Amino acid sequence: MKNIIFFVDAKNGPSGGAKVIYQYSSFINSLNGFTSSIVHLEKKKSYKWRNSFTKIVGSKNRKRETGWQFKELKVKPGYSYKWFNQKIKIKENLDFNHKEDFIILPEIFAHFAEDFLIKKNIPYSIFVQNGYAVFPTNNIKKLNLAYENAKFILSYSKDIRECISLAYPKIKKKIIDVNYSIDSNKFSLKIKKQNLITYMPRKLPKHSHLVISFLKNSLPKKWKIKAIHNLAEKEVYKLLIKSKIFLAFSELEGLPLPPVEAALAGNKVIGYTGEGGKEYWKKPIFTEIKSSEIKLFCKTIIKNLEIENFFKKTKNQRKKISIKFSTLNEKQSIRKFLKKV
Repeated sequence: MKNIIFFVDAKNGPSGGAKVIYQYSSFINSLNGFTSSIVHLEKKKSYKWRNSFTKIVGSKNRKRETGWQFKELKVKPGYSYKWFNQKIKIKENLDFNHKEDFIILPEIFAHFAEDFLIKKNIPYSIFVQNGYAVFPTNNIKKLNLAYENAKFILSYSKDIRECISLAYPKIKKKIIDVNYSIDSNKFSLKIKKQNLITYMPRKLPKHSHLVISFLKNSLPKKWKIKAIHNLAEKEVYKLLIKSKIFLAFSELEGLPLPPVEAALAGNKVIGYTGEGGKEYWKKPIFTEIKSSEIKLFCKTIIKNLEIENFFKKTKNQRKKISIKFSTLNEKQSIRKFLKKV
């Protein structure tokens, strides 16, 4: 029996990356010959206080290593994400067996590998969900060691693969492609659409604030704008099903999840690709706005308020998106990875 153990940042609020990991772990637990659990890490209170104090008064050691350090962390007992529904097993300690356990670190924790995996000869992979987050510390020596000693590097987009290859050219052959899925059956498209525009304010809040502010006096009175913030997955889906337009404010992401969900819910998606989104960002459902082009963003929204027969015209494109992000593709990619493990 092989134990696949994922590490996740125990942070507050929604996290698309955590949602994908939960899906993977849940699926692995359904397979013969494997079990899977998740370790949730948080920063110790003493280090939170120290880091805040250092920011205020400054530090004499200018060469201090940046990013979270392994000694600053602890397992958060009893914790799991509540905003979506996935059955998972939780591991509440850092005791590992080098013969039975296989660890999967997110890219933001990659530099921890030296501290508790490499020295103990525990096999691991690094799961890169955002190619622009592969430098969680300024200690490049630690990062090189982590990536070079990893059995595999997991990626789920072309953009992520390119970022990994550019940052760590020696490990190109270790990269394995996996997929994530979105259950399109959760979007009941029988509900009548409303003159509603939705967006997520946690993504580039300054940009979203500007766009919404500019639109306040320009939108027809029959149109409304609704922020999707700190809601459970079901509530997010309800809003996406009702809305006609979704505004994407993705900032340098591996393969942004919300724009895909919005598209499958029948929305016109306008905004930033986050670079990784270029993989699926095709007209007519998706319209790209280059980052910071606020005025063009607003004008494009107004231009798309009265699109006729948009829902019918985009039926085939939505079907292609649902196939690309299908549960079948996700499960097949995980099975291929587990064979290598």
